[in-house]
Amino acid sequence: MSSKSPELEEGVATETRDEVTEPPFYKVFLHNDNYTTMEFVVEILMLIFKKSPEDAARIMLNVHHNGVGVCGIYTFEVAETKVDAVHSIAREKGFPLKCSMEKE
Repeated sequence: MSSKSPELEEGVATETRDEVTEPPFYKVFLHNDNYTTMEFVVEILMLIFKKSPEDAARIMLNVHHNGVGVCGIYTFEVAETKVDAVHSIAREKGFPLKCSMEKE
């Protein structure tokens, strides 16, 4: 091994830096209807959105009283997957529960 330091080349060193931008986020909403049970909405919030029973009940009551409520904020792909999962499970159980997403 040589103890010499590497020779430096003369000239201008340039460093290119790509700006890293955060991906856009999307709010996922549940919408109130007259048919989906409160228990099922709480179940969906815990299963798909990983909410605690307390948070799920709070969100469900917000949806019930205000007609719509935010379940979470995610990247596009995650939000889209959660919306599809809600619709799939709701249809499977015979509920018309609506879930949507909107750019934050």
